[in-house]
Amino acid sequence: MILSDIRKKIDLKDAQILKLLHERMELAVMSKKFKSSIEDSSREEELLERLEAHSGVLINPEFSKKLYKDIIRESKRLQEQEYKLIGFQGEQGAYQELASLVWNKELIPTACATFSEVFSGVESGLYDYGIVPIENTLGGVVSQTNDLMIHSNLFVVGAVELEIHHCLMALPGTDHRDIRLVYSHQQALAQCRNFLSRHNLEGVSFYNTAGAAKMLMQEKPKASAVIASRLAADIYNLEIIKENIEDLDTNRTRFLIISKEENSVKGEKCSVLFSTAHKAGTLFHVLEIFAKESINLTRIESIPNKPGTYVFFLDFEGDKNDPKVQNVLNQMCEITGEFRFMGCYKEIHD
Repeated sequence: MILSDIRKKIDLKDAQILKLLHERMELAVMSKKFKSSIEDSSREEELLERLEAHSGVLINPEFSKKLYKDIIRESKRLQEQEYKLIGFQGEQGAYQELASLVWNKELIPTACATFSEVFSGVESGLYDYGIVPIENTLGGVVSQTNDLMIHSNLFVVGAVELEIHHCLMALPGTDHRDIRLVYSHQQALAQCRNFLSRHNLEGVSFYNTAGAAKMLMQEKPKASAVIASRLAADIYNLEIIKENIEDLDTNRTRFLIISKEENSVKGEKCSVLFSTAHKAGTLFHVLEIFAKESINLTRIESIPNKPGTYVFFLDFEGDKNDPKVQNVLNQMCEITGEFRFMGCYKEIHD
């Protein structure tokens, strides 16, 4: 091993330390929701004593205490800022995190293991908002999040339509000619199929694009690269070999922002959920209401609910306080079975 190899390993460790430090600060901000006071001297003393006892040979206990006093001080400062959290499914660097920053860069994106965890976190008040993908121009409807929306009482308070650009990335210093395997989510691999084929690369399915980037940083498998977002490359200290490797330039994902509270600001689009009776022409009568008021529909989707029954998601242009929109909503309540107004909001196209 030579000096340059040692420095590369140091750079990777520094990236891991910063990633873990960021996650610790997230937890500190989250813990504020369960504390009556930011100050907790007994907890701090316990932490410092534990660190002093486990510093090891190379780390001076006084150095550990000084370092963690600074970390605790910064944690308190962040707790005082009253930051709002937005939950997303996946790992740091996922496209959902990228979309959340497009919607509101002042929020703190927090990774969740599952979509259910995003919904339950918002419902419990752990997260102020959640962000979930609802449909993709290439992959179609994201059935899992649509199913969760049916059984949730959360409101839609925003939407982001994000253009998805995939990057091929590897550990710093990797020679692209040595790469044989490419890890990523199965959808990302499918969306880059032509690129992989042209370069004789074998795609390996992974649970998440950003998760693949995290794995590459931690496990360092030989002759390997990943497909993920540019944000993931920054977070996991990976080197981008090629950008925009997707086969088609029409890859866009629509994300919804969910909240316990209904939007109070003027919107430009509304979302509703409803079911219809098993009678011929019932759905036509619903759509006819919008046609008579010249209100433009932007999405209608049927989702299986209970055996033999379907629920419809419908998005349309307009503000809920517009008399025409109120008239439509009143008529829908009368002729549909289950009906729920999900929210009025603005949508960002990035």
